[in-house]
Parts: sequence; structure tokens; C-alpha cells
Amino acid sequence: MLILYLATIKSMNQKCVLWLLLLFSICFTGESYAQRKKDKIYYPEPGNWEVRTPAAMGMDEAKLQAAIQFAIENEAKAPRNLKDAHYQGFGKEPFGDAIGLFKERGEPAGLVIKGGYIIARWGNPEEVNMTYSVSKSFLSTVVGLAWDQGLIRQLNDAVHPYMAPIIPYAPNYTGNKADQLEQSEVLEPFATPHNRKICWNHLLRQTSDWEGTLWGKPDWADRPEGEASTWRTRTRHEPGSVYKYNDVRVNVLALAATNLWRRPLPLVLKEQVMDPIGASRSWRWLGYENSWITLDGQPVQVVSGGAHWGGGMFISALDQARFGYLTLRRGRWKDKQILSDEWIRQALTPTAANTGYGFMNYFLNTDKKLFPSAPESAFAHLGAGTNMVYVDSEHDLVIVARWIENKALDGLVARVLESIEE
Repeated sequence: MLILYLATIKSMNQKCVLWLLLLFSICFTGESYAQRKKDKIYYPEPGNWEVRTPAAMGMDEAKLQAAIQFAIENEAKAPRNLKDAHYQGFGKEPFGDAIGLFKERGEPAGLVIKGGYIIARWGNPEEVNMTYSVSKSFLSTVVGLAWDQGLIRQLNDAVHPYMAPIIPYAPNYTGNKADQLEQSEVLEPFATPHNRKICWNHLLRQTSDWEGTLWGKPDWADRPEGEASTWRTRTRHEPGSVYKYNDVRVNVLALAATNLWRRPLPLVLKEQVMDPIGASRSWRWLGYENSWITLDGQPVQVVSGGAHWGGGMFISALDQARFGYLTLRRGRWKDKQILSDEWIRQALTPTAANTGYGFMNYFLNTDKKLFPSAPESAFAHLGAGTNMVYVDSEHDLVIVARWIENKALDGLVARVLESIEE
């Protein structure tokens, strides 16, 4: 082959030889160049996240410090005792009693990650705190793993055929007798004519309008709307037609996913996501005191998807940042595709009934309504508190901000973006 190649070169003029060599170089080095480019992406090792100066990453240090000071000055006004905060807010709703653990939070904290490197930090990013509805992003992640691995055939499949009867397990439940009786009954959460029409996609996008009671909380009791006399008798919306942020229905998805995996969801998340991305061993994903079921002969706690009545994900800002960085890299970590690119694409596809929302809990910047100062392609994992994991592929940026006023989120993002030098 080489002899033929040399003979060919001899028969050509010098210009043709140069073009041939160039083509040869592209064909035989293109793949290795693409691989080298991919290898240049930095991923932090477990327990060791490299820090770089703002200047090294093309950022103005003074402007970045002003952004951090802005976050600190706009600390959330709700009590740091999060159980007190619950009873001043959601606790006022019907059936608003806490049934999960709460934790007193720390001071405002956060991180700025540019190009994968820590550029700035404030507060105590190692401190483990509740993250409220950012828990939903971890819930949709374990559903995504199930879809990637074929446990869910199609996201538009009805959930009911995937479900086995749920056997509650609550020997030590301390609630009232009515709740205790309910916990002794077999649960079939998708058995009603309305609920049989609900598919996985509806639950992921919070458009299911699921009806029923789970863990002692009726669906209508979460953020009830309209006159109290209509809460129990209202007309049901066709699944997929109306968006409603509702943690009872989020918890139904957590129950369905637990039934699907036949394992505790924190264990699935640990083995398939958190360990591979180098998260610490300090995070915990909790359910409620009465959200226990019997699964294959063993008691299993079904996690809370949003901490509306306690529980949910307890996690550090550093581990939040690793998860945010995973979504920035579209589910890839080093040489492993943890979540498929197709799953991330669907998670970032606007919901017809609410174009600012993808899968839970991907808040989209459609028409720049969420973050007027940010690119429309940016998105965030958001939870009460406010807890924010901001993800911006255009600027190769992740911002974690904890315990900041919701109205200050865009102001923080704008200041960080202003610190990036053109």
C-alpha cells in the first residue's frame, strides 16, 4: 500500500502532493483530534475540585466579588429554622402538618463554576442543608435512568400497567387513627378511570392532574385554588392539558419509580449517579414518617420529591454543583454517559401547558422570562429557600446559590455574567 502511495506521489506535481498530504492528515488524525478536544474538558475528582482565579478564566474579580456580595445581602427572609418556616408558609394549607424531617439551615452559600473549575465560593459550601424542590431534579434523574435502561418502554405509556399493588408498611406511624387505617390498605394509585390515563410524561411535566390521597395528603390540599367548597368536587383536567405544581403528584411519581426499580431510590441514585460524579458521602434523600411500603418482603421508605412537608434531599452546595455540572455536560461525566443526551434533550423541551418548564425540575428560560439577563438556552434547578443551580452552556457556567431571595436570582446571574470579560 505504501509503495503504491509513493508511486502515486511521484506522478503528481508538488501542489497535488500537498493537497493529498493534507487530506491524509485529516483522515488519519481527525478522530484523535476530536478525542483530544473532548479530553480537555475538566471533571473534578472525588474530594478534590480544582480552584482557579477569576483572571485565569477570563473573569473580572472585582465584579465577581460584587456579585457574591449581592447574594449575601439578599439572604432569604424566611426563618433559618426551616420547620418554623414551613408552618409560616405551607403549614397553613389544609393537611399542612409536617410529616418529614426538617433542619435548621446555615448562612447563605454558593459557588461559581466556570469551565468546570471553582472560580468563587461564599458561605460554607460543604454544609448539608435541605434543598426543597431541587429534589425533583434528582427524582426525574432516576426516572431517566429507568428510561435509558429500558425499564420504561415509552414515556407516553400509561403508568398503571407498570404498577403492582402497593403494600404500606407503617408499624410505628404516630399519626391519627384515620391515617393509620389508610396505611393498612393496599394502594393502587392509578386505578381510577382518570388516573389510568396518566402517562410518565404527564407526571414528569406536572400536567397529570392525578387525583387521590397519598401519605395522608389529598391532591387538592397542596396549593389549593378557588373556593374551599369546590376543592373536593372540581372537574378533572385531561392529563397533559393543565400544568399544576403539586407535591402530592410529585410523590406519586416517586412511588411509581420505586415500584419500577424495586429498590430504594437513594440507592439507585448513589450507585448510578452520585458515586460516578464524585459526590461526597454526606447527602441523604429522605421520605416521610408514614411513606414506608413493603417491597419484595422488605420495608422501604419512598422518598419525598420536594420536601413540601419535610424530608427530600439534604445536600451540600458542592454536591449540588456536581449535579449541575453533569447536566451542563448533557449527562456525561468523563468517558461515561450517565444520562443519555436524548434524556437531557427531552428534559429541556418546553411543556406545552407551561413553556417555562421541562421535566421536573428543569426551569427553562423560554423568552427570557425566568432570567432576563441570561441566554435563552440557560436553565435552572430551583427549590424553595431559594435554592438555585443555574446552568449556562453558552458561558460554560454553573452557579449554585443557597438561601437567596427569589427576586434576586436574576440580579445575581446578571452580575456574574457581567464579570465575564469578552
